[in-house]
Amino acid sequence: MAASILIAGIMLLYFIVIMLQNAHVAADDSGTTDQFYFVKSFKCINNTCVVKKLSSVEKENSEIDGSIDVCRLTCGRYGSLWPKPTVNTIIRKSVVEFGLDNVKFDTSKMADQLSKEYMSEASQVFISSLKKLCVPNCVSYATTPIIYISTSDPFDYIKLITNESYNLKINTDGDSILVNIEAKTVYGARNGLETLRQLVAAYGSRVHGKKLVMASDVQISDRPIYAYRGFMLDTARHYFPISTIKRHIDGMAHSKLNVFHWHATDSQSFPLDLPNAPLMSKYGAYSPDEKYTFKEIKDLLRYALVRGVRIIIEIDSPAHAGNGWQWGKASGYGDLAVCVDKDPWKKYCVQPPCGQLNPINTNTYKWLGKIYKDLINVLPKGEAFHMGGDEVALNCWNTTTEIIDWMKKNNRSLDEEGYFDLWSQFHAYSLNEYDKEAGNDKSDIIVWSSGLTEPKIIEKYLDKKRFTVEVWEGSNIPIELVKLGYKVIIALNDVYYLDHGFWGSTNYHNWKLIYNNEIPKVDNPNLILGAETCMWSEYVDDNAVDSKVWPRAAALAERLWSNPITNASSAEYRFLQHHKRLVTLGLKADTVTPEWCYIHEGECVLE
Repeated sequence: MAASILIAGIMLLYFIVIMLQNAHVAADDSGTTDQFYFVKSFKCINNTCVVKKLSSVEKENSEIDGSIDVCRLTCGRYGSLWPKPTVNTIIRKSVVEFGLDNVKFDTSKMADQLSKEYMSEASQVFISSLKKLCVPNCVSYATTPIIYISTSDPFDYIKLITNESYNLKINTDGDSILVNIEAKTVYGARNGLETLRQLVAAYGSRVHGKKLVMASDVQISDRPIYAYRGFMLDTARHYFPISTIKRHIDGMAHSKLNVFHWHATDSQSFPLDLPNAPLMSKYGAYSPDEKYTFKEIKDLLRYALVRGVRIIIEIDSPAHAGNGWQWGKASGYGDLAVCVDKDPWKKYCVQPPCGQLNPINTNTYKWLGKIYKDLINVLPKGEAFHMGGDEVALNCWNTTTEIIDWMKKNNRSLDEEGYFDLWSQFHAYSLNEYDKEAGNDKSDIIVWSSGLTEPKIIEKYLDKKRFTVEVWEGSNIPIELVKLGYKVIIALNDVYYLDHGFWGSTNYHNWKLIYNNEIPKVDNPNLILGAETCMWSEYVDDNAVDSKVWPRAAALAERLWSNPITNASSAEYRFLQHHKRLVTLGLKADTVTPEWCYIHEGECVLE
């Protein structure tokens, strides 16, 4: 019995010693042992969110958790907004908690009924994005945010000339948060709503519930610098489900990118299932499950529009066209495409499988017209259209007997100039088909830069009133084309190609390089419409596309919206916060810094 009491006494003494040692380890900097470090807290000091250790006593006395997300809402001139506003920004340090269930919208001052319907959908997108902060749930509060939205222009589809500006004001009145968003168009109002979304953060734990806070003393006036702020996805080299495309459109909307360039077809596949040209997907899709139905295309257009995003569809031609076009001869239409699957491929195209449309077969234009008709029927009236137009392999056409014989018969030379004439004739005939189906000749037609668009010869071949050139190589070419009066979109491969660095001798372009690349200064800046990042899909599929696109595509978003005079380093912590927002949305965005550096602002020098 005595032995048992002795053993129990020794064990009790042992545990007391251990507890005292732990208390000593947990003592604060003053050496006391009655406070234990409980959690990191963040305080805005000199426009920087500085981390400090928070004791249990301080934690209990804290009204709002000092989380980094809450701190960055109002720390610094622009808080955590991405892209930063361009006209005027006042974000004072006050925040207020609110309940998601209490959010109310007042759209009584919208310009017309269609605008109200649009904003009703956009408001639901806004609420859905906030719900993603509330996993598994958010605590309810009596505070009521009332969001007043007004527009002056009647509803219309988004275009290059659309006014996307907005004014946003937030203040409090008793138990209400009053939010006023004023804009000319619904797209400006949607941008204001997106900025409001970025002025909300959540803190707390899964166990006790999350809490939402909003910056409560804000005045912002904002408008974009460039009208074309794009992202391109290639769905021909690899098929991507509609759900994936929608996820990327979500990322675009939250970054204020406004053009989804859909590179829908290429020589590898033709995945569009079109009612007037059903054989294209039958012969061109990888499988019956890897195509986009006409209903899905229409639904995607609406999905994007509600998020302030235009969809510009590209049917690549005359090169990059093979699978999907093979059925012509057997159906009595002749060879719609030539050099299809021809070997050795390096002689007849830039990558396998080869294929180029047949420019001398009138049925080629007939079927292009059917494709155009279906797409024109779902696109907004007058929407721009991308006809591809790059990397024509003259060695395909000048080794095709049918084409050689036609050239001779029509007294065409068989040299480069002769085939350039044939190439430009193809564009003229294709454009004629498009205009015929569209019922007008006003649509903007986009083509990639190519041998045909070289500044020395382009005026001979392409009408500057109709063709916009998307420049993907040659940093001086945009400047030269603008001097000639051509509209230009910039997509330089050595900056904006997101597949580079993953194959061959190409170089990876990190977000800072994309951000720091300035848009060229020209005498007529209106002719540079904007720029876009491009995700070619030879080396990416649905398993990794998120991390290869995001957050790098968002770096271009601020360059195009704000055209900042500062470099990426000054934007880094806003960018890191935006990265976190993208992840919250469900995008598997790649990380760009160690977590320690994310928390300890200004303490890491990263290249």
